[in-house]
Amino acid sequence: MKYQQIQPPDYLKNYVRHYWVLESDQTDVLSQSFRTIADGCPGLIFQQPDKGVLFQNDKELPGIILYGQATRHAEIKLKGKFSTVGIYFYPSALKSIFGLNAGELTDTCLDLDLLAGEQGYYLLEQLADTPALKDQIAIISAYLLFMIRKNSTCADDAMQYALSSIVASKGSISMKTLHEQLHLSERSFERKFKQYVGISPKLFSRISRFQASLSQLRTNSYDKLSDIAFGNDYADQSHFIRSFKEFAGVSPYQYQKLSTEVMENFTTQTK
Repeated sequence: MKYQQIQPPDYLKNYVRHYWVLESDQTDVLSQSFRTIADGCPGLIFQQPDKGVLFQNDKELPGIILYGQATRHAEIKLKGKFSTVGIYFYPSALKSIFGLNAGELTDTCLDLDLLAGEQGYYLLEQLADTPALKDQIAIISAYLLFMIRKNSTCADDAMQYALSSIVASKGSISMKTLHEQLHLSERSFERKFKQYVGISPKLFSRISRFQASLSQLRTNSYDKLSDIAFGNDYADQSHFIRSFKEFAGVSPYQYQKLSTEVMENFTTQTK
């Protein structure tokens, strides 16, 4: 597998964390299974249709998909070879770029070509007929800019403040503190946050805490697992392990010993 990250153009830097590209070598096998990990971010995937097909839970996925927040790990299978361009968005992208109620795409995806076709953009056809990677990224970027301009009124400074606060605190900030700072009732805050991000603020906080612990595990910045647990405000090591398995599908030990991270939050599993 060959993987690379590409920085977005300046006009997308508030919406896109990075583009990514994953391609197969000729020596790769023609059928592979992967595990995705809950990461608090929606995304986009374009798989070159003449190279291979992606499946999730034995359901064939469209050639270009927009996916929402994941509340748990998921299994994805590829039949063929990877020739894939993806986008790793910031958490609010479904609302701020596409004007969607983010909650409607939680743990699912939609065929982006159908959505784009409503505005006269036939993305899958354009991308499939464009072999050069830089030109494919230019096509996707132009579409995203069009959608941002179209949905510019969907920005919500209050929800963006809440998001930033949760991420900066690694999931440890009090929800009561946030909704009081924003002068919202608890119910209104949760409703608006779910529309903007796709999941409740409490669940987003849990995923942010998990991601902070995963980052520490990746870099071996600990002596014992309990160091990670207490350093990220878990009640104890067993709570940390349960949370890790919920969002990653494996225990911290299995992740370290048996998993290979092909790219961020996307792994293969050694049998």
